[in-house]
Amino acid sequence: MIIGVGVDLVDLSRFETSLEKNPGLIEKIFHTDERGVATRTLAGRFAAKEALIKVFGDSKPMRWHDVRVSKDELGKPEISLFDATAEYAKSRGIESLHLSISHDGNSAIAFLVAEGGA
Repeated sequence: MIIGVGVDLVDLSRFETSLEKNPGLIEKIFHTDERGVATRTLAGRFAAKEALIKVFGDSKPMRWHDVRVSKDELGKPEISLFDATAEYAKSRGIESLHLSISHDGNSAIAFLVAEGGA
């Protein structure tokens, strides 16, 4: 059963400008495991985290470092939740998350589906 859906679109130029103006933003938003990639990849990961906020319907239960976006061995994006954010998702009945990220031109988009038992 689908519990929630979230989508977010990031303008790459605006995202890069934000990172330039506030260099500490990378450390605030991304876990060390998520860093060290191209800016457009970070933008997609940021969009995925924002999509999770939309799944939850509120930003308060999400902690930036409790959410890690990565790729599996085939390059498919995946999102993992930890600690307080994972507990909140579990309390909402969320058992699995399905993530898609795409880039085109000056944009990155993430689409997230939260699934749980009936």
